[in-house]
Amino acid sequence: MTGVTVCCGTVNSIKALWETRIKKSKDELKKDSEQRDRRAVGRLTGAWEDRITLAKLKEKVVTEEGRVILRIEKEEWKTLPPALVQLSQIQEWQLHRIGLQRIPRFISSFESLIVLDLSRNSVTEIPKEIGKLTRLRELLLSYNRVSYVPEELGCCENLEKLELAMNRDLDELPTELSNLKKLYHLDLSMNQFTTIPDCVVNLPSLEWLDMGSNRLESLPDDIHRMEKLHTLWLPRNELEYLPDNISHMQSLDTLVLSKNKLRDIPPLMEGMSNLRFVNFRDNPLTYDVTLPDLKEDVDEEENDREMFGREFMHYYIQEARKRGYAVLNMYCVQNL
Repeated sequence: MTGVTVCCGTVNSIKALWETRIKKSKDELKKDSEQRDRRAVGRLTGAWEDRITLAKLKEKVVTEEGRVILRIEKEEWKTLPPALVQLSQIQEWQLHRIGLQRIPRFISSFESLIVLDLSRNSVTEIPKEIGKLTRLRELLLSYNRVSYVPEELGCCENLEKLELAMNRDLDELPTELSNLKKLYHLDLSMNQFTTIPDCVVNLPSLEWLDMGSNRLESLPDDIHRMEKLHTLWLPRNELEYLPDNISHMQSLDTLVLSKNKLRDIPPLMEGMSNLRFVNFRDNPLTYDVTLPDLKEDVDEEENDREMFGREFMHYYIQEARKRGYAVLNMYCVQNL
């Protein structure tokens, strides 16, 4: 009897073990099946969401003057969905005030992109993939939070217009930007630059530059190398003097220097015959000079232009020269 009892106990143990294993296997199979079902449902849901998103984006696509444009304004799009890649034929993005936080890395898929306008968002960085956009002509990122510009931007060989105004902590640019041979318009206003970057001075086609409301303390001595520059905005900086070579900028016709810390005007600027408009308003100039015979029948704005503009500059230089001669003569008399 003892042998039979042992045998029965062994069989029962084996049976229980197999039942446990079978149950465990069934549970695992059921779990795997449920996970596959959830993944399938997730994929299906994701696919439907992508379709819905894509349909919504397609509604924002318009064609104007033969150019395909994606235009979104004042909607909430903190990120752009990967489904957007299916619209890679788009040539221009106009996405304003949508709360966008980053430029997607799949931006490189939009090889036909000509204009990328993401002004007034919350973009914090420019991805290095931007360098793949060799047809890009305009990159507009003013009023964002960009603090760093990648060197790959210098690969956008057809870029003509770059706007990075009001990006708070932006204070330098990579030297590779000097490779932008076609760039003629650059807005770096309302940032933290303390000098004009070398790469900007080296831009061969630059015609228009705004670096107002920065922290510029001086201008580069070789500023005259910017041979094609005709408009230079430098108001609200900390400039204390101007380099003499500014007088050799033969293409310059507009120069705004209001609200700086200038003490004098270089005498050589008197010979800048192409300079059509200049503004020295609100600078602590050494000599208190007022234009004679100021017209009384013109409005206040016109008076400001005359009081601190081109005529003022010439009159100031002449007066400074006269007073300088007077001081020199007095010194000579005292030392006879």
